[in-house]
Amino acid sequence: MLSHAARIAAKDLRLVLARGTGLIQALLLGLLLIFVFSLSQQVGERMQPQAAAAIFWLASAFCQVLIFNTLFSLEEQNGARFGLLLSPMPIQSVWIGKALAGLTLLLCAQLVFVPATIVFLGQTVSGQWPTGLAALLLVDIGVVMLGSLLGALSQGQAARESLLSIILFPLLIPVLLAGIRIGAAAFSGDIPEGVSNWLGLAGAFDALFGATGLLLFGFVYSGEE
Repeated sequence: MLSHAARIAAKDLRLVLARGTGLIQALLLGLLLIFVFSLSQQVGERMQPQAAAAIFWLASAFCQVLIFNTLFSLEEQNGARFGLLLSPMPIQSVWIGKALAGLTLLLCAQLVFVPATIVFLGQTVSGQWPTGLAALLLVDIGVVMLGSLLGALSQGQAARESLLSIILFPLLIPVLLAGIRIGAAAFSGDIPEGVSNWLGLAGAFDALFGATGLLLFGFVYSGEE
């Protein structure tokens, strides 16, 4: 399963990076959100770390919606989705492969979002950054697993594309809360309640939607138009 998933992820990354449009649109949307929120500050004013972390994850969440719409549209454009459904491999390989490709693209976008957040929102780097990076990866894994599961809903009718966004954001709230709280600590160095519970929440979210994706993706992806 993992070898098939790796091939699908490599194929998707080649196509997206060759075209460039999907990733560039996601980057521009995220940067626009960060820049617009920066305009709410007075000159020289420093935004609260938790607010800055919330803006960072808001940009990341919108970015991953565009990423997965792009990834799942690759097969839809020429009817290759049915080839994947008929191929002799577990259908879950498609889910894992799309998630791996989405994780790679999201991390590339966040390499731009992090310095943009620091510069435009007046943040500093604290000693909690190693923990912040660990939380970033845990939260990203949960975000892309859920995005890959619901990305199948973006196929076919245009109404499904809006349905993806409507369903996705409420489901992401628990893991985004963990990312925001630990992200605020990475900027400020202060998290009185500690990070273990938030990391545990992110890990539990990953486990829950990892199991859900393995069980449900085949039904979602192979559903009738």
